[in-house]
Amino acid sequence: MTSKKPEKPRHHGNLREALIDAGIDLLQHGGLSALTLRKCAAKAGVSHAAPAHHFSGLDGLIGAIATRGFTQFSDYMLTSRAKAADSDADRLRAILNGYIEFTVDHPALFTLMFGSRIEIDPDQQLAQAAATAYQVLAETCAPFSIDPDGNPRELEILVWSLCHGYASLRLVGQVTPDGPMNDVGFSDILRRLPDIVGLSGDNPK
Repeated sequence: MTSKKPEKPRHHGNLREALIDAGIDLLQHGGLSALTLRKCAAKAGVSHAAPAHHFSGLDGLIGAIATRGFTQFSDYMLTSRAKAADSDADRLRAILNGYIEFTVDHPALFTLMFGSRIEIDPDQQLAQAAATAYQVLAETCAPFSIDPDGNPRELEILVWSLCHGYASLRLVGQVTPDGPMNDVGFSDILRRLPDIVGLSGDNPK
């Protein structure tokens, strides 16, 4: 009988990315409590000491996972916006649909990204990735304004709060098909968006 060859590591030379992949998989299937450096190393097929060469402890790995999450988050919104009809209002609705779609597809990652374990240092890649995601929202809100002389962030935060609040309610089961408010979908909320934020049409300025 021939001995079984040891399984080759699955990182193909890019251990850092493999450890992030492993961390996301552990997060998705077991939540934050399942995420440890040792488990990530085992899942990536490397020694338990290997993560120390790429991350400053578990918090470093969590920050890298969140960075990946914000990059994907931006991609979801941008991809949805690219498919929208050629109007400012349609593009705004599209990025919000992309926001919710990301939440549905990656609930544990979304929770991690906006959770208390994340510390965003302005000098880190995480800060840049988070800022890029926010910029998608800001530039899509830019054609609209509640008060042309006011702070544009007022509208951005209003729209963000609307979408993030709905996403959070969905995550805790309040607005899912089995939840107590199953007669209200996000498309229903978006139909009310013009009334909520004062969008009377395309390019209302």
